[in-house]
Amino acid sequence: MEDLRQRFNSKRFAKQYHYDGALGAVCSREGTSFRLWAPTATSVELRLYQKGHSVSPYFQTALSREEKGVWVWSSPENLDGVYYDYVVTVQGVSRETADPYARACGLNGSRSMVIDLSRTNPKGWELDMPPERQPEDIIYEVHVREFSWAESGGFPKEARGKYKAFSCTDTTLYNDGTHPTGIGWMKQLGVTHVQLMPVFDYASVDEENPEGSFNWGYDPLNYNVPEGSYSTDPTRGEVRIREFKEMVQSLHQNGFRVIMDVVYNHTYHRDSWLERTVPGYYYRQYPDGRISDGSGCGNDIASERSMCAKYILDSVLYWTEEYHIDGFRFDLMGLLDTQLMETIRKELDARWGRGEKLVYGEPWTAWETAMARGFHPADKKHLAGMDMEIGAFCDGVRDAIKGSVMDVAARGFVNGGRHKEEQILHSVSGWCGKYRRFSAAAPSQVINYLSCHDNMTIWDKLVFTLDPQKQYDKFSSQVLRANRLAAAICFTCQGRLFLLSGEEFGRTKEGEGNTYCSPISLNRLDWERAWQNRELAEYYQGLFALRKTLPALCDKSIEARDRILQSKILRSGCVQALLDNTGGNYRQLLLVYNASHTPQSISLTDGWFLLADGENSFLWREEHPVSQLEVSPVSAMILGKK
Repeated sequence: MEDLRQRFNSKRFAKQYHYDGALGAVCSREGTSFRLWAPTATSVELRLYQKGHSVSPYFQTALSREEKGVWVWSSPENLDGVYYDYVVTVQGVSRETADPYARACGLNGSRSMVIDLSRTNPKGWELDMPPERQPEDIIYEVHVREFSWAESGGFPKEARGKYKAFSCTDTTLYNDGTHPTGIGWMKQLGVTHVQLMPVFDYASVDEENPEGSFNWGYDPLNYNVPEGSYSTDPTRGEVRIREFKEMVQSLHQNGFRVIMDVVYNHTYHRDSWLERTVPGYYYRQYPDGRISDGSGCGNDIASERSMCAKYILDSVLYWTEEYHIDGFRFDLMGLLDTQLMETIRKELDARWGRGEKLVYGEPWTAWETAMARGFHPADKKHLAGMDMEIGAFCDGVRDAIKGSVMDVAARGFVNGGRHKEEQILHSVSGWCGKYRRFSAAAPSQVINYLSCHDNMTIWDKLVFTLDPQKQYDKFSSQVLRANRLAAAICFTCQGRLFLLSGEEFGRTKEGEGNTYCSPISLNRLDWERAWQNRELAEYYQGLFALRKTLPALCDKSIEARDRILQSKILRSGCVQALLDNTGGNYRQLLLVYNASHTPQSISLTDGWFLLADGENSFLWREEHPVSQLEVSPVSAMILGKK
C-alpha cells in the first residue's frame, strides 16, 4: 500500500495519466459517448438499462483503453434517458460502480443516467441572469427541506420540502395573504445571496421515502447531480435537474444570487464511485497505511493529486455553467489545498469576471489530515497568503461576540464574557492584520457571522448563557437585548455578512447543536415564530438596509483598514470605533458597543446624527441630530457625521 501511495503522489504518475479532456457520458444527435478515467484498470465493461431500477442490463460491452488511462465507448444512437453503470477490474478484482462523472442518476443515486441537458431547461433559461450585485453581500443559509416544510409557511402541500417551494413567490403565514413567508420574507429582510445547504445528490436520505428521515446532506454520493429527495419525482433523472434549474431561475428573478454549499473534502463512504473506479487514488493515507480522517467522516479526499483536483475544479465549473450557480461555500476548506483553491478562483474569474462568483469556506479541519508534502491546507494559517477573493468564516468575530462554540457555557462580549473588548475592536476591522486567532489580508476574505447550521443558534446560545430557566421558546427582554447587540456588532464589522436562516427571528432548536439528522420538526423554519418575533427581524432588516449605504463597512479592499481612524476601550464592557465613511452620506461613522449593565455617556461635537440604537435600526430614515449621548446597557449606537 505504501508503494501505491507513493505512486499516486508522484509527478511521474501525474505526467503519465493526467487527462485534460471531458469525462462522463455525453449524448447528442450524432450519438452518445462514454469516457471513464481508470488508469489502473485492466478492463472496463459498460452496462445499459432501460430503467433506473432494472435488475438486468439490456446491453453490455467492453470499453477500449485510450491514452492517459481513459476508457471509451461510443454509439451512433442518442441514448438520452438510458441508465448505465460500469464493471471496473483492477488487479483481478471486479467492482460494480456508477459513473463518478455522471450528470444524472436514478433513484437514490445508485445508477447513472445519460441525459440531454438541453431538454431539462425551463422556459427562458437561456435568458437567466443573476441580479446585479448590491453594495454589500448578505448571505442567508437555507436548507431546502427546512425552508418550506412547516405548514405555517403557507406553501402548497406538493411543494413543501422541495425545490418547487422556491418558485412559490407569494406565500404567506397560513395563507393569510398578509404576512409574507419564504421568498417574500427574504426580500423584505434584505438578503442578497441564498446559500443552499448541500443540494448535490447525497446518500443518507431514502429518496423513495424522504419523509422517513432527515439530514443536512454533508454525505456526498454523486457530486454533479442534484439531490433527488427535493424533487417531485426522484425516479426520473431529468425531473430533479429541471426543478433545480427552476429554483435557481426563480431566485434570480426575485433578486437573489445562489450559492452552493459543497462538500469536496470527503465522501459518504470510502467505498465510493471514485474508489471503485481507481482504488486508493482519491483518498489520503498515512505512510503506515492508516486512512486519513481529517473530516471526522472516515476519509479525506486527496485534493493535491492532479486528477482529483481536476475532478473538483470540473465539478465547480459545471455547476456554474449548467446551473448558473453564483458562488460556493466549501465545507472544511482546510482539507483542500491552497493550490486547488487558487486554481478554482482563477478559472471562475476567467469565465465570469474578477470576484463575480463568491468563493469562501470553513478555514479548518475536524482532525489532522495526511496532505502530501509540498502542499498547504487552505486554512486560517494560510488564508492571508491566498487570493483576496477567497474568503473564510471568521470564528474570531463569532466567538468574541457570543463565546466559543466549543463550549456551550462559554460567554462572549454580549452575554457576560470578560476581557473581550480587544477582540471586539479587532472584529470591526474584520481581523485584517497579524492576529493569532484569525488573520485576513482584506475584508474580502472575511465572512462575519453569529451562527450557522453547526452548533447552537445564536438565540439558543444566548438563552443557555443568560436564562437560568433555559426557556428557548420565550422571548425574554434580556435575551432580545443581547441578540440585538450581537447583530449590531456583527453587521457593522468590515467583511461580508452571513446569517443562518431564521436567526433574525430567534430561531431555536431547543438548545440542540448538532441537529444534522434530528427530526424535521426540530430543524424546520417556524414561520409562525417569525411573525411572533418580528421586531427582532425588523432590527436585522434595518441593519442590513443601513449597512448598504455605508462605504466604510462595505469596502472590501486592502485599504479598508485605513478607514478605521480610532478604536478604543471606554471601560470594561464598552468600546467605540471611529471610521472614515468617505463616499457615503456621512463622512464619518461612530460605533459604540455597550455590553455592560450601566449606561455610557458620550459627548459629541456638532454635526452628528443618530442612525441606530439598541431598539431601533431605522433611525437613519430621518435626521436625528445629537450632541450628548447615553448608550443604554447591552445595546449599540451607530452615528454618522456629515
